[in-house]
Amino acid sequence: MSPPPSDRYRPDIDGLRAVAVLLVVHFHAFPEAVPGGFIGVDIFFVISGFLITGIVARELGFQKFSLLAFYDRRVRRIFPALIVVLCAVMMLGWLWLLPEAYAGLSVNVFASAAFAANIALLLQSGYFDIESARKPLLHLWSLGIEEQFYLVWPLILMLAARARLSLVWVVALLGIASFVLNIVLIGTDPVATFYLPFTRAFELLAGAALACVWGRLGPSGAASNWRAGLGIVLIAVAAAILDPRRAFPGWWAVLPVAGSALVLSAPSAWTNRHLLASRPFVWVGLISYPLYLWHWPLLVFLTAIKFRPLTPLERELIVVLSIALAWATYRFIETPFRFGRPVPIKTLGLCGAMALTAVAAGIVCEAGGFEFRLPAEIRALADVPEQTAQWRIHRCLLDLSHETSFADDCVDRNRRPLVMVWGDSTAGALMPGLRRAQQTHDFGIAQFTSSSCIPALDADIAGVPNCRAINDQVLGLAQRLQPDIVLLHGAFEKYLDHVAETVTALKQQTHARVVVLGPVPGWKRGLPNEVLRYFMLHHRLIPDRSDDAVSSNGYDAVMRAALVPKGAEFMSAWDALCNERGCLTRTGAAAGDITASDQVHLTEKGSIFLVQSIIDPLLGVPATPAALSSQ
Repeated sequence: MSPPPSDRYRPDIDGLRAVAVLLVVHFHAFPEAVPGGFIGVDIFFVISGFLITGIVARELGFQKFSLLAFYDRRVRRIFPALIVVLCAVMMLGWLWLLPEAYAGLSVNVFASAAFAANIALLLQSGYFDIESARKPLLHLWSLGIEEQFYLVWPLILMLAARARLSLVWVVALLGIASFVLNIVLIGTDPVATFYLPFTRAFELLAGAALACVWGRLGPSGAASNWRAGLGIVLIAVAAAILDPRRAFPGWWAVLPVAGSALVLSAPSAWTNRHLLASRPFVWVGLISYPLYLWHWPLLVFLTAIKFRPLTPLERELIVVLSIALAWATYRFIETPFRFGRPVPIKTLGLCGAMALTAVAAGIVCEAGGFEFRLPAEIRALADVPEQTAQWRIHRCLLDLSHETSFADDCVDRNRRPLVMVWGDSTAGALMPGLRRAQQTHDFGIAQFTSSSCIPALDADIAGVPNCRAINDQVLGLAQRLQPDIVLLHGAFEKYLDHVAETVTALKQQTHARVVVLGPVPGWKRGLPNEVLRYFMLHHRLIPDRSDDAVSSNGYDAVMRAALVPKGAEFMSAWDALCNERGCLTRTGAAAGDITASDQVHLTEKGSIFLVQSIIDPLLGVPATPAALSSQ
């Protein structure tokens, strides 16, 4: 191995940290303006790999490396700000989260304290997990990967040095293996590829490789300028052209990783000396870690407290607040612990505080989120399940990341007329109502539903592997079963042409009536949160109908115009659930009678209400005079 980088302070590295954190913060605050800003995390990974490998390799070379001293430095660097933010998040959750959400937050606090935030988020991932925008600690997945790297990488370097192996070859082999694994898995399991340390390690190892070949880099100013310039271009291109819809990391990660390594390799470049090393960039870089920790929980909680999307001005103010808190955290919490002579009591105290944080989170989780925090009128919300057994998850409502076939009992055999339900999880949410309708009407059900996969033939749905294949499979099942009625339901908005193709194929290959059920009302922050908000503001239960936080119904007419000419019949879920007073919030007098468990999924009671409203026209039963007079 060539001589590692000097331990001399490089202000341009803090400047590069500033670029990384500002990309991430602005991506979260203004995703439309910086669609690829999430690559800031990849820049952090490369910086961490470069610095940590340089420190360990240099101390190994002088035969003065101490594993305990290394971990002591990591604890004093990472724990102080992290403990403060985790405790603040727990306090905010106590004040503003429903019991189930508070228990879920506590799981993530525990995982963050145990260096496993990325693993916890991976295990929680899936369509029925709460949306990313509502997870206050979602951003700590990257800290989990870095912490796992810090635990393992020094040991590997020690073993390599003791065995007199070339560190360059060790880094190269491990980095290539990680990158290949990332490429292999990104198409079949993008969520695991995103969160697992094995598939992200190549980014840290890119920085490690740079540290290992540092002495071979020429000092030429012209070459440094070229490297830094190309690196900045690669980072800028990645931030501009990437967006969350692309499978990442994959091949795309080469852009920010290579760009970051090139910038790090050129400390004498004009850009590094005059831009990245300038006082504003360095100042932001110094507070980059607490800024990264603070900004996302503030965005999430202030959005939840407002119960509305934040305005651009409000987001700008939250960014300013995050910067202020980051500076205060750096000045009064990080600096006293991180710098100065190492004192064992500091490290032991930090480890004890982190352990207590984890224990507190575990208690909250075990207690189910402490329901007693909320009034009795609202506690009933905690008993409303997000989904029921009647959805038949993993049997007839598939998770396509690892399930590609339906169970045999998804079809009621020898019952006619047969209604085939084809759609995403919102179609699965119709099952409680359809099962209740079978008690008063004689018909069978065939359920072929898949999370996030709408019945759109020849469509590749972003982030949903195997959706095209499962839709082809369902069409084949329709040909064999020859149902009397096919009920299509889902979030069709972006793929209406492909849904029209599905209608055409069904009309050509079956003799079924094809019925398209339009979208249910969408509650912008989720109906349980709207109930909680209303109670906090008015100290009474939300009215049985509300139009205060419902997405407008502008899509029924578009769907009807596109699909009815293809031979489909259209039914409006909106008309069944909404009227001039607003959309139905609850079917009874209690909070537990709400009609939706989140933004768009119906509860069992909501499903029963909707299906009762549409079952007769769905089955082709003539309307009675009493029914006609009530409409």
